[in-house]
Amino acid sequence: MIVHRVGDLQLVIFDCDGVLVDSEVISNGVLARMLTEEGLPTTVVQARRDFQGLLLSEVGERVQQKLGRPLAHDWIAQFERLRAERFRCELQPVPGAADAVEQVRAGGVAVCVASQGKLEKTELSLELTGLRSLFADRALFSAHTVARGKPHPDLFLHAASEMGAEPSRCVVVEDTPSGVTGAVAAGMRVFGYVADSDEQALLRAGAEVLRSLRELPVLLGLS
Repeated sequence: MIVHRVGDLQLVIFDCDGVLVDSEVISNGVLARMLTEEGLPTTVVQARRDFQGLLLSEVGERVQQKLGRPLAHDWIAQFERLRAERFRCELQPVPGAADAVEQVRAGGVAVCVASQGKLEKTELSLELTGLRSLFADRALFSAHTVARGKPHPDLFLHAASEMGAEPSRCVVVEDTPSGVTGAVAAGMRVFGYVADSDEQALLRAGAEVLRSLRELPVLLGLS
């Protein structure tokens, strides 16, 4: 893929959940309910605190450790099904997401999505929120296709390589400390979207604060 250049910037990498789509409360609500039903009373706030940014396989492992027993073999599949049902009814884009992506593209900078979730989940989320057409088919990346997900740099380095961009000329937009940590390890500039995330944790991980996606084009010198 040919990458357009504006100054030193070649590529903006967006996380999906909590950055492009307002999914965190929905996902953690489903998770909290299922954990409570398993005998591990959990609130939405606790679910987000304890499991945000993890792969679902890692969530399952941590839950089993807390319970001291194995979960049903199809527990994760049940979670994915229930979450998708809630997404279809409730999922909305993060305010300003479409405009931010469109302005970055209009500035001649490539865009892509790099998510801990499976590609099918990312595609569903973007379709339901009207954002899918903003990203080329080859511009969606999942931690399930690399050796290590966030907080490791593998996913971001893979996305940059596939998009033909140098890591030092990429910007990442993340909302979790694990995502920020991975992007910093990849040698990329990172904005931490703080809408309902822990601002201090994002800062400690190495992010610059981003309070609204509408600010992004200005911070990148594209508006």
